[in-house]
Amino acid sequence: MDDLTRDAESLLTKTKLSDGVDRRGFLKTALGTGFAAATLPVMAQNVIKTDTVGLSAGTIQVNVNGQNVPVYRAQPEGKTNLPVVLVISEIFGVHEHIADVARRFAKQGYLALAPDLFIRQGDPTKVASIADLQRDIISKTPDAQVFTDLDAVVDWAKANGGNADKIAITGFCWGGRITWLYAAHNPSIKAGVAWYGRLMGDSNANFPRHPIDVAGTLTVPVLGLYGAKDTGISQESITVMKAALAKGPNKSTFIIYPNSGHAFHADYRPSYVEADAKDGWGRTLAWFKQNGVS
Repeated sequence: MDDLTRDAESLLTKTKLSDGVDRRGFLKTALGTGFAAATLPVMAQNVIKTDTVGLSAGTIQVNVNGQNVPVYRAQPEGKTNLPVVLVISEIFGVHEHIADVARRFAKQGYLALAPDLFIRQGDPTKVASIADLQRDIISKTPDAQVFTDLDAVVDWAKANGGNADKIAITGFCWGGRITWLYAAHNPSIKAGVAWYGRLMGDSNANFPRHPIDVAGTLTVPVLGLYGAKDTGISQESITVMKAALAKGPNKSTFIIYPNSGHAFHADYRPSYVEADAKDGWGRTLAWFKQNGVS
């Protein structure tokens, strides 16, 4: 038995399959098991493991115009009227780290939902090269498709124990960019936290706008958590984004960590900076509470 199957078997024993998913189907569609091939080798000594004690956790399916979108769900067991948080993955998809983040939110009382937003384009967890991943999956995943999927996930949450008035979003890297954009797309979102998401870029049919393009009209408060040593996101772009936000009606703000680069929250990667990751997590929970989510 390989590690991925063993992890799925272990998760299966801890999860109540209350969503009508049989054992074979669960193993086939389960998210959050193992790490993405492009991130290997994993820095195992730093990996945070959040258990499922007191939680209902596992994969559900949300139908979007005939396409089943797998979503890793974690929530306090037996609870309803829960605050909701959408957890948006990096380019690597919903692997073990993203599922663990969802469980961390669930331990704080949230209905946490991490959807596989690349389901139509491929499985990013199995692509070993970041360049291939960017070319074959990420570049072919339109923002409009992502927003439609997230709209459906929000609707599912409202119909399945989530509080419609307390919905937040957070995301990492690719998911950080989506956090800014979806907050602009769906003003019913109460708050967002974007972890080192790209703010600017070239526009095309799949990516017509970037966070800088929505900054002036954004009404949802977004907290940006960024590293000063991030070689892919310049401090100049953050300065420009701050100026654009200042002209609009929202209360978004940035925290810049001087000792961190990109992906400082990713505890399974060499980029992990424990102190800043923990500080960012605490600020995330406080931001959501401050803005009426929790």
